[in-house]
Amino acid sequence: MTGFDYADEFREIVQAYSKAGGEAEGLLDSHFGSIVISGDKVLGVNEIQGLRITHRQIKDGVGVKVYVARGVKIPLPVHMCFGMLPQEGRQVIKTEFFIGDEAEVSFLSHCSFPNAVHIEHIMDAMVHVGKGARMSYVEGHFHSESGGTFVYPRVKGTVEKGGRLYEEFRLTNGRAGLLKIDYRIHQKEKSTTELITKVSGKADDRIEVKETLYLDEEYAAGTAKSRLVLLDSAQANVLGVVAGNAPYTRGHIDCQEIVQGDKAVATSTPKIVANDPLATITHEAAIGRIDKKELETLMSRGLTEEQAVDLIVQGILK
Repeated sequence: MTGFDYADEFREIVQAYSKAGGEAEGLLDSHFGSIVISGDKVLGVNEIQGLRITHRQIKDGVGVKVYVARGVKIPLPVHMCFGMLPQEGRQVIKTEFFIGDEAEVSFLSHCSFPNAVHIEHIMDAMVHVGKGARMSYVEGHFHSESGGTFVYPRVKGTVEKGGRLYEEFRLTNGRAGLLKIDYRIHQKEKSTTELITKVSGKADDRIEVKETLYLDEEYAAGTAKSRLVLLDSAQANVLGVVAGNAPYTRGHIDCQEIVQGDKAVATSTPKIVANDPLATITHEAAIGRIDKKELETLMSRGLTEEQAVDLIVQGILK
């Protein structure tokens, strides 16, 4: 385990991580693999058996490579903490994940911008899941209420034969600001991918989600699922793309958006392509409002309308 520099900054980042729903123990206990980055500084790295993490300085940020050795099954989640404490700034994180054949690993990632007035966060990731390997990556965001957070998560990945990838993005704390998600995954024979996006937007937040699955070989299966709640004048556009490029592939797009506000706007555009007659590609999309009866029931129990809406939103995005 490397030593932690910038002790005060590390403590503040850990506190922000906890407020975002992260388990601080994962950043402090040597049994957990972890990396902590504030702005363009690496505050700490902890490698464990079978897990290697390298990093380098890049313009406005850090490049990170994560390796899980072939056949290694890491029992505890690997914690990744990214954030910025100042009100203004730009952070670029470029990550590469190499998950060896038959390996298993889960990552818990939190991005915290608790004081943001104008923060730009760019996350470029490359993912390679080996044959028969399992990778889970759950990313939670904690933003200020200013709306001045500009976040661009981009992922390009390949899942080899029999591999499994679970990717979840969650932004339910603070204002979304401007959020642009772009995920593109290529899948090999008998591989499985599940992409989950859960975001709440309010005031004048703007949200764009693009999730693309290429089912390139036989029996590949993939799902792109999004759950968005829009309040006030928030706007969201969701584009789900699934291409069945081989026999017996199965793909599904599932998008649900809740709109609560006279000026809120939600758009959902599924694009499904079957380039093989034996591919099965489906989609479902729904745009609706918060149930009035449920809202009235909660208010009759002493909650304000704002509190009742917030409780319903959290339930939808749970």
